[in-house]
Amino acid sequence: MSLVNLNTVLALAPPAQPGQPQPPIWTSLVVPILLVVVFYFALLRPQQRKQKQHAELLKTVRPGDKIVTTGGVVAVVVTVKEKTLSIRSADSKFEITKSAVAEITERSGESSES
Repeated sequence: MSLVNLNTVLALAPPAQPGQPQPPIWTSLVVPILLVVVFYFALLRPQQRKQKQHAELLKTVRPGDKIVTTGGVVAVVVTVKEKTLSIRSADSKFEITKSAVAEITERSGESSES
């Protein structure tokens, strides 16, 4: 924004009337505070909830579970280590990080209801 445009915008502000008190400073803070609150509840809180659910999902992975990875590989968990999983998909065996698990489609010993 050029200096000329800035002066034009500032000139549009209503002039202070003599004898009228200035509004309290906190009234100018209401809109930014509301924006921060809306930003938190619309974007940050749902993302934090999703991260907690995914962390809980990763804690409950056990051998025999059928999973889908973030890359779209459908596989069965063979072994679970601290940070990795060994999975078998068709005739291939992979070792992936736990964070690559997108969802558990079927628990070992249980059938899926979908």
